[in-house]
Amino acid sequence: MNSPVPARPERAEAVFNVLPLPVLVIGADDVVSEANVAAEAFFQTSRSVLRRNRLKDLLPFGSPVIALVEEARRTGGSFNEYRLDIGSPRIGGERVVDIFVAPAGENDVLLMLQEKTIAEKIDRQLTHRGAARSISAMGSMLAHEIKNPLSGIRGAAQLLEASVGDEDRALTQLICDEADRIVTLVDRFENFADGKPLPREPINIHGILEHVKRLATSGFARHVRFHESYDPSLPPVYGNRDQLVQVFLNLVKNAAEAIGPDALDGEIELTTAYRPGVRMAVPGSPVRVALPLEIGVRDNGPGIPQELLRHLFEPFVTTKASGTGLGLALVAKIVGDHGGVVETDSLPRRTTFRVLMPMHIARDGRAAETGV
Repeated sequence: MNSPVPARPERAEAVFNVLPLPVLVIGADDVVSEANVAAEAFFQTSRSVLRRNRLKDLLPFGSPVIALVEEARRTGGSFNEYRLDIGSPRIGGERVVDIFVAPAGENDVLLMLQEKTIAEKIDRQLTHRGAARSISAMGSMLAHEIKNPLSGIRGAAQLLEASVGDEDRALTQLICDEADRIVTLVDRFENFADGKPLPREPINIHGILEHVKRLATSGFARHVRFHESYDPSLPPVYGNRDQLVQVFLNLVKNAAEAIGPDALDGEIELTTAYRPGVRMAVPGSPVRVALPLEIGVRDNGPGIPQELLRHLFEPFVTTKASGTGLGLALVAKIVGDHGGVVETDSLPRRTTFRVLMPMHIARDGRAAETGV
């Protein structure tokens, strides 16, 4: 019988780096001896830097992960632990993961992380998308059943205005203003109605972001400094330009309002990146769709209350005293209609909205050219 041929070192390294989950090899004295590409992205630092750290330097103080690694080394057994929060200032706030540890040699232990928040957020997105669609029929009904009589009420008030005194004229003006306000609210409902498919084309998302930035800095965000961190090789998005402008204009406007007009150090960062490995099932498709294009809007405002984060994209949920709670629900619906998801993380002075989108695939099945 032939002996198995050992894998070539370069082949083993290639397999190690193509794994979609963060993997660390922990050597003697709990020093990181190896890290794959996914681990670099998870810990937001390079392999060479990771290899200069001990495990305790990467995790919060007293993390049970350290004890799991030691147990695997001592007993020679494999262990799983679920839903551990390993968030820290170094890698961001809440980072809930499942842990797998196993011996990988005389003193080495393999540590693999599976972040759960993305999967849970995608599940919530599907719920939010359904909630947004559930008010589509309501929007159509309101448009038909309310706007027509409101037009009559407003017209009658305008006729009365010409024949009443100054004291009553304020009342007729109030009727007109309130009728206009209700029409505006109904129009926002109507945006949820499922109409005819809009034309779509390959779109350079950086062009969308720059257009939104110009609109913002000339108006509601003139008091805010903008920073850009773009991946110049990002492929185009297959979408509708006007709707994507609406999505990112809404997110940037929310960020500027969260910072407030009196902040002296208000900043909004616009980012794009290619993140392979995120896939999800979408209605009507038998295969899981890749969502490798990540577009981010980050602000240094006060943050979003933790109790609202899970419900932020649901209709009528808002952090603003005068908000309607429809803006982010509409964002979730538009992004969902494009086959993507939107999610958020928030800490004081660091709130990030991430839009994950599929890239445009040409008719010959190949990815389209870059978006820049």
